Amino acid sequence: MIVITGATGQLGRLVIASLLKKVPASRIVAAVRNPDKAKDLATLGVQVRQADYNSPESWDAALAGAGKVLLISSSEVGQRINQHRTVIDAAKKAGVKLLAYTSLLRADTTPLGLGAEHIATETLIRESGIPFVILRNGWYTENYAASIPPAVEHGSFYGSAGEGRIASAARADYAEAAVAVLTTAGQGGRTYELAGDTSYTLTELAAEVSRQYGKPVNYVNLPEFEFKKLLVSVGLPEPLAALLADSDRGAAQGGLFDDGHQLSSLIGRPTTPLDAVIREGKAGA
Repeated sequence: MIVITGATGQLGRLVIASLLKKVPASRIVAAVRNPDKAKDLATLGVQVRQADYNSPESWDAALAGAGKVLLISSSEVGQRINQHRTVIDAAKKAGVKLLAYTSLLRADTTPLGLGAEHIATETLIRESGIPFVILRNGWYTENYAASIPPAVEHGSFYGSAGEGRIASAARADYAEAAVAVLTTAGQGGRTYELAGDTSYTLTELAAEVSRQYGKPVNYVNLPEFEFKKLLVSVGLPEPLAALLADSDRGAAQGGLFDDGHQLSSLIGRPTTPLDAVIREGKAGA
């Protein structure tokens, strides 16, 4: 059995879709907080089991018979360490043979504040004695693509990343990488630094948006605190605004750049380029 946590999230669904191409549905377990949101997965033959990061008692049944587990990091920044510990402890109790974890690019040296909870989780995993593989995911291109429609409308793309280069990849690329390690032997003990094959600045991103949409879009670089204030003013919760502004600050320091090409090597193809993600978003708008 291969258990995917957070299976109804954006990454989790892509992982299962990719995994279904390699593994019978009956061997896949979707561990989800709300099984009602996973009815479509059950229809495909995937086992759906209820499990909540905040309910340790739910994980014994969720991981019953598990050989491998993909621990997709919780979305609840600030609560991740205890939530992840719950799954790690249950995985150890269940005798899991491989625990994969979606961490952050260069989590041990990153200038991004997000790195603290990831490196703490990595430490817990290493100390658990469970065979592990760490997937240090870089930025998802979709993180910026979500801001494109308002940027086109107003003619400005805002951020605080300066001229920092961002080697992002599509969320589906990272999902395929997770499936690769879950279905390939000899992964125990490995740590992958995963990022896109090519990089761009936010100025270059704005230029590509302008080219595809046929409208002028300029990048406006703001100090971190002003960018955070802007995000709050358009309706983002303060913690999320702070996280995004801090991530841009980290990008300005090189925190979202990597040219090791481990992601494309792992998935056996080039990563999805920026222009393709923008084009897909435009088509779906």
